[in-house]
Amino acid sequence: MATEIERKFLVNGSLWRPDPSKGVHYRQGYLSSEPGRTVRVRVAGGQGYLTIKGPTTGITRLEFEYPIPLPDANQLLDVLCQHPLIEKVRYREPWHGFTWEVDQFEGENAGLIVAELELPTADTPFNRPPWLGQEVSDDPRYFNSALAQRPFRDWNQR
Repeated sequence: MATEIERKFLVNGSLWRPDPSKGVHYRQGYLSSEPGRTVRVRVAGGQGYLTIKGPTTGITRLEFEYPIPLPDANQLLDVLCQHPLIEKVRYREPWHGFTWEVDQFEGENAGLIVAELELPTADTPFNRPPWLGQEVSDDPRYFNSALAQRPFRDWNQR
């Protein structure tokens, strides 16, 4: 059994400057995004993945991820996954012993920048980078599965 313990924060785009040569393009979609479980297909860096996630309790949830053939991943994304797909560039930012994953969203979610930090325990202390903004770990609008159903660009329209 695999457990993911993750905190999520908004990023102050005026303070964070990525190295464009270090970003990896992600394309992902959802076969299921029901409350309590999601099944995601992702292409990242030329590799396909299938990920199954359980319900979130605080900042913890079950997560199982498996590599799948790239042609299968692309076909699942194009044909079976809910649209719009999530498109983003991910940057890995080392900071005081941890590696932050900073996602700069594109497409329907352009303008959104989110940083995630996976921790060994829910109460593990960490230092905040200067570009880190408000924590949104408990705000389901920022879950990627939610962004696929209600993209960031639509938030001001409702």
